[in-house]
Amino acid sequence: MDFFSFVKPKNELESQPNEQQNVPFVPEEMWIKCPKCNSMLLTTDMEENCHICPMCGHHFRINARQRIQILADENSFVEHDGDMQSQNILNFPGYEKKLEKARKSGSKESVMCGECTINGIKTVLCVMDPDFMIGSMGTVTGEKITRAFEYATENRLPIIVFTVSGGARMQEGILSLMQMAKTSGAVKRHSEAGLLYITVLTDPTTGGVTASFAMEGDIILAEPDTLVAFAGPRVIEQTMRQKLPKDFQTSEFVMQKGFVDAVVSRDGLKATLAKLLKMHGYGEAEK
Repeated sequence: MDFFSFVKPKNELESQPNEQQNVPFVPEEMWIKCPKCNSMLLTTDMEENCHICPMCGHHFRINARQRIQILADENSFVEHDGDMQSQNILNFPGYEKKLEKARKSGSKESVMCGECTINGIKTVLCVMDPDFMIGSMGTVTGEKITRAFEYATENRLPIIVFTVSGGARMQEGILSLMQMAKTSGAVKRHSEAGLLYITVLTDPTTGGVTASFAMEGDIILAEPDTLVAFAGPRVIEQTMRQKLPKDFQTSEFVMQKGFVDAVVSRDGLKATLAKLLKMHGYGEAEK
C-alpha cells in the first residue's frame, strides 16, 4: 500500500529555526539610550539636535570641542594656551595615571580657552570639559581661565564661560583651592574695566567652581535640569539627615531663588548669547 506524505508549502513569512535570519546588523555606537525617558536614539539625530533628546528634552553632557562646534561661528575659534597641561606638583599617589587616562579623551586639560565669533561678534570663550576629570579645577585650569580674562580685559572684549565641574582637584590640594581667589581677581579686573562677563552653567557645576567664577557673571544662564551646588544633595542629606526636595539644586530651582537669570535650552544658546552681546553694544564697530 502506497502512502503519500503531505508537505505544507513553505510560507516566506515563517522562519525556520535553523535558517540564517536576514536581519540587518546595527552597530551599538549608532544608538544611544536616553537616561531620562529610556528612548533609543540615533547618534546622528542627536548630533543634529545639539545632543538633546527629542522625546523628553534631556541635555546629554558634551565635551568642550562639541560645545565650541555648536556655539562658535565656523572656523572662527582660535585656542589660547592649548599646550598647558597639569603635572603632579605634589607627588600625589596615582595622579599621573589619572591624568593619563583623562588625556585619552582627546583633551589636554579640563578647560579650553580661546577667541571666536558668535554670529559675527568677537568674544573670548572658555569651555570646561566633563571628559577631563569631570571638569575639576586644578592649577592649570585656573591659570588658563585667568589668562583668558586678562586677554579679554586687555583687548576690551566680552567673555563667556561655560562651566561644568565636580569642584577643586583634590590631588593638587591648597594650590587648587587658590585658583578660586586668582580667577575671582581676574573677573573683578575685567568688571572694573566695564566689560561684559556671561556665565553658562551646565551639568554639573559644583564645588569650588560654583563658589568662585561660575556665579560671578554679570549675566548667569544655565541649561535645563543642571545641577548647581557647592555641596551636592547627597552630602547635604547625610549631614542634615533630611530628605531634600526632588528638584533641589536644579537650575530651575536656583533660578526661582534668584541666583540664575534664565534657563536656556542648548539649541537656543547661540542666538541668546549673540542677542545679549549685541544688547550691550558689542559687534557694532565690527560691522
